[in-house]
Amino acid sequence: MKLKDILKRAKEEKQTRLRQLQENITNNTIRSDELDSVKEEVEQLKTELQAIEDELQYIEDEEGGKEEPAPADSEENDGEEDDEERDEVEEEPKDDVRAKTLSKEQREGLLGTIKKGLNVRSKRAGKQLEQQIRSAFANFVVGNINAFEARQLGIETGNGSVTVPDFLSREIITYSQEENFLRRLGTGVSTTENIKYPVLVKKATAQGHKKERTGANPIPETDVEFDEIELEPTEFDALATVTKKLLKRTGLPIETIVMDELKKAYTRKEIQYMVHGDETDNVNDGALAKKAVAFVPEATETDLYDQLVSLKNTPLKVVRKNSRWVINTAALSLIEKMKTDDGFPLLKPLTQAQDGCDYKLLGHLVEEEDEITPEGKEDTPIFYFGDFSTFYVQDVTGSLELQVLNEMYANTNRVGFKLYSLLDAQLIYSPFEPSVFKFEVTP
Repeated sequence: MKLKDILKRAKEEKQTRLRQLQENITNNTIRSDELDSVKEEVEQLKTELQAIEDELQYIEDEEGGKEEPAPADSEENDGEEDDEERDEVEEEPKDDVRAKTLSKEQREGLLGTIKKGLNVRSKRAGKQLEQQIRSAFANFVVGNINAFEARQLGIETGNGSVTVPDFLSREIITYSQEENFLRRLGTGVSTTENIKYPVLVKKATAQGHKKERTGANPIPETDVEFDEIELEPTEFDALATVTKKLLKRTGLPIETIVMDELKKAYTRKEIQYMVHGDETDNVNDGALAKKAVAFVPEATETDLYDQLVSLKNTPLKVVRKNSRWVINTAALSLIEKMKTDDGFPLLKPLTQAQDGCDYKLLGHLVEEEDEITPEGKEDTPIFYFGDFSTFYVQDVTGSLELQVLNEMYANTNRVGFKLYSLLDAQLIYSPFEPSVFKFEVTP
């Protein structure tokens, strides 16, 4: 027997058991002392049915078949007869059995859970459904279908904008993680609420003593103080434009064109906000360039090698063990020909790429990222060293929206796509334990 047939049989058995429980509850034959066990069984059956539906959807996707139609007892019908039956038995039990039977609220709660269990659907978006939504999204944003048609195909629209479907949002964020090193190295958080991170601003003090403590010699009190840094997502947008000529060429995959342009535009804007955070009306005080601690070498250290050694040893050991270098091309060019005191290259190539890096510098991985170069300082060598996992990126779940701008670019035969989101991104550390240091080599 095939796995698919086994799963279908298991599904029928569990649905049959739920209907039996449904009938018992409707007929008021379940006692109050059985409530907990019945609730546990109903929840278990519901969970198992969800797992079966997900697995069946996976098999359907692999076989390339169509999704099965909803069973006859769908959510629209299931429970209507039950409501009628409940009306018939709605009489309150007599006093001598009142404590032994379920209350009206308990019965309705259980029947509602059973109804959800009988109508559980796969949480997996089938490949065909996903492709349908992807195509509908792309056709709506380029004007091939109207808002009503888009809603009929599962796209949420309103106020001139369209909510980006979840799987497309994940594609955009995934692309950004590949191209934006701070998303890749930092700590990502998805939430609908603001998050506060405590940072230590005053340490406790311990004492050593040989005399035993007495009432006259108690342990002195010391304060431990924490401050809070709150990630409070702000409005974030990116703009991409595509020529109408390109969009009108029906032989091209519209959804691929639109998504590629949006990914690039979104990522460019996001990198600027996270690394520099100095755009007008889009200032980020927690950006890497602003929050990283400036490293200033000693006046006696004039040799770059000595300066880099001091920079590497500046973070605490607990920070240093998880640290890496992030440098720009100017810095890479500066150190490629440098040698240690014993004649070996300072920059050591790895025999095999490790965590996206091809080199090590003073025992730590090196990542080359020109995004750290401020505009106008392309020739300035810039070194960052530290633990970049302390850079936190907070995305607000379901906030990604797209607005189509047809009239704004009509004179140039282009269509604009404005991507709107809510996010915050900050480097967070205690003043006692700075996590990232920055060094700009000046002439």
